[in-house]
Amino acid sequence: MKKWIVNKPDEALVRDFAKRCDLSPLALRLLTARGFCDFQQVADFFSTDGLEDPFIIADMKKAADTVNEYIDSYRKICIYGDYDCDGITSTAILYSYLLSMGANVTCFINERADGYGMCIDNIRKLHDDGVELIVTVDNGISCVEEAEEIYALGMKLVITDHHQPPETLPRCEACVDPHRQDCPSTYKDLAGVGVALKLCAALDGGDYEAIIEQYSDICAIGTVADLVPLTGENRVLVRKGLLYLANTENHALSELIERSGTKRDKINSGMLGFQIGPRINAAGRFASPMIALNALLSEDPDESAELVEQLVSLNEQRRQTEAEIYAEICSTIDSQPELLDSRVLIITGKNWHHGVIGIVSSRVLERYGKPNVILSVDDEGNARGSARSLKGFNIHSCFTYAHAVLEKYGGHECAGGLSLKEEDIPEFRRLVAEYASQVKQMPCALTECDMVLGREDMNIEAIRSLDALQPFGVGNPAPVFLLPDCTVNAVYPLSGGKHTKLMITYQGVRAEALIFSKPPDELFCSQGAHVDIAASVEVNEFGGRETLSVKVKDIIPHGMDTNRYIAAKDCCEQLMSGAKFPQNLLRRMIPQRNDMAVVYKQLTGLGEMNIDDLFMRMNSPQINYCKLKLTVNVFCEAGLAEFSPSSGKIKLLPVKGKADLQQTRTMRYLGSLLEENG
Repeated sequence: MKKWIVNKPDEALVRDFAKRCDLSPLALRLLTARGFCDFQQVADFFSTDGLEDPFIIADMKKAADTVNEYIDSYRKICIYGDYDCDGITSTAILYSYLLSMGANVTCFINERADGYGMCIDNIRKLHDDGVELIVTVDNGISCVEEAEEIYALGMKLVITDHHQPPETLPRCEACVDPHRQDCPSTYKDLAGVGVALKLCAALDGGDYEAIIEQYSDICAIGTVADLVPLTGENRVLVRKGLLYLANTENHALSELIERSGTKRDKINSGMLGFQIGPRINAAGRFASPMIALNALLSEDPDESAELVEQLVSLNEQRRQTEAEIYAEICSTIDSQPELLDSRVLIITGKNWHHGVIGIVSSRVLERYGKPNVILSVDDEGNARGSARSLKGFNIHSCFTYAHAVLEKYGGHECAGGLSLKEEDIPEFRRLVAEYASQVKQMPCALTECDMVLGREDMNIEAIRSLDALQPFGVGNPAPVFLLPDCTVNAVYPLSGGKHTKLMITYQGVRAEALIFSKPPDELFCSQGAHVDIAASVEVNEFGGRETLSVKVKDIIPHGMDTNRYIAAKDCCEQLMSGAKFPQNLLRRMIPQRNDMAVVYKQLTGLGEMNIDDLFMRMNSPQINYCKLKLTVNVFCEAGLAEFSPSSGKIKLLPVKGKADLQQTRTMRYLGSLLEENG
């Protein structure tokens, strides 16, 4: 269960904004709930001509002049890209443009094994191939040593990037990066592909029109896939790209759209992020990024279809590998449940595929709501890994605290990467635990609702009006509404019991609510229950008929205080880790015999149930979450039940005779705490 936060619109601002634009009342409520407090913010958000002159970016004129000089003299240019979707699409755009200008141009992308950024061995190969100018896309800003090698070999370098620059910039003819401290560009959040597209416009004298028409479809994919904010110029680029994607002439993109099962007029940013982006990324993760690049560049429909087939296969391989690693992690947690008592999960495995470790870490964060570090150890004792965290626990600062045992590390507050020796992992665990113990209140996973959806907006016209806010993504997420006090009229299984469909009534309006990856028998509620639902609400078209579709993000009993749940859960973890508590708080957290009897009665006849769902089913003021979790521990130790820490599911076991619950390890430990604090 997550902590729920519900934002509120500013009705006074809604009335004011309504006089100045033709947005729907629901769209305006949503914007004010998201912090839009000045009409200029609204106007800027919806601006469709918000691309700055490309020459405003520092060094852009130098970059364009240098590249044009090499085009005109037909000296060999190499576009040097990164192996992710942003880098691949950046390379495709700039290479295609230079080719159309008659340049003597080639392109190169590192394999994942080469690591991020330029590689000296590959630079030397390019020199041997006659390259005289290297132009980087989506990398290069931190390649100081590699830049010196380029000049030592007699070549020249132009850098285009969007990552944070180091204190000392690499030697180059031009360094185009909006994050440079001396860059006057007002928009800093471009993806690498956005910077590459701006370079194309600069090479064309600053005119965007032809460049947008030709390359915005590819640019939109790279922008969405790189998880940059879909605000400002990124919003403009993606909106334009989505329009051109509907009629794209790129064979690979047409094939990828066809494979996604999406109609051309229904293409949106979600489809790019979840369907096309991962398939392009799969090439760099599991084979060669050149497969994806060649697909995007191919003018032969048969060749591009064959290459897309490889991308689809590689993405399926990625999904399977990800699932296997995640299953291993769950198995580790089941065999070492004490791991979950840590404030930061650190889990290691042998020879896990580095291409999916970051994705797996994100899944672990979503499942357990804890910052985590996932490490893969190779046969030589080298450990590499990825980390994900929640806002409020800076994983990069945590790594800095443990830097003495790390060979390399990087990242930001919520994500990072690292490498160290296997022999140093125990000390790394200790340092991370020490750092985390100094954090007064660890952050928790959130369910954030933009606002309560009123009855007047529970209709097709109002919901469709939110399309004006698209494209949705990072920085502009799809709206999530709170639907409080829904009545559950019926519960149905979907897809053979894999998912659940609820028939609900909300403020007199009947609707279908879909809950994915949750079978009906694992759901806490049944017919007649009153629930609060956090959901996206969309217009569904089927058989020529339009209906509202409620896609559930989270669901709890009506009126449940999630803050109380979070506080009790935190107390339980601290209690089992040896923290000291006042006597009065201890007595509120420790289960009594009658509490255990209530829990046992609830479990009887249920089969398996997730402990959070059990807590919500009970929804008892008598039993807080700490009491419930400790009771589950006691039942397991007494042989009355079994509990899977990885899935959170508990089920009763058949028993004969009576079990002495007071003699379990947990009850003896809790008893000793009461005596110490007596």
